Amino acid sequence: MKLERILPFARTLLENAIDEDDIAIDATMGNGYDTCFLANLVGEGGKVYSFDIQDQALEATKSRLAAQSLTNRVILTKTGHENVEKIIPEKLHGLVKGAIFNLGYLPGGDKSIVTNSNTTIMAVEQIFNMLAPEGIIILVIYHGHTEGAQERDELLTFAENFSQEKAHVLKYQFINQKNNPPFIIAIEKR
Repeated sequence: MKLERILPFARTLLENAIDEDDIAIDATMGNGYDTCFLANLVGEGGKVYSFDIQDQALEATKSRLAAQSLTNRVILTKTGHENVEKIIPEKLHGLVKGAIFNLGYLPGGDKSIVTNSNTTIMAVEQIFNMLAPEGIIILVIYHGHTEGAQERDELLTFAENFSQEKAHVLKYQFINQKNNPPFIIAIEKR
């Protein structure tokens, strides 16, 4: 297949936006895969701020970071991503190069704990204000469950109404696949 699948495409977008010594955000740390990916992108001189509300996510991410000797590049925070503005130092606002959200529930975790559009939109607005020009926010939207479908609809409305003077907004989706496959909304600051 020549077309990039959803998660590899998300990573390509992040690779294009983030360099060594940059600041990045994993707004939904989950099992730590994106946190580690971002930590490798920012290198020794950069920093990744990673957020989740579940102990299971923090423990999995800590373990994954330690196994790859990346712990010193990451700040793990047990709080919702809607608190990002309170956690990231003000001196770094305007310097963030990339952020990723994997929405829905923690793979292998409690499926009753899900992201929701209210806190996600709050976080996106805060992170957008922290982005450097050409910084990017990636939303990977999993919508195969009731709450995910509602979040999808509200995020699409939010993204479609985002000012084109402030950002380029992209939707990347395979439209002929079954079972509500995930898709991406990418927001690049002008």
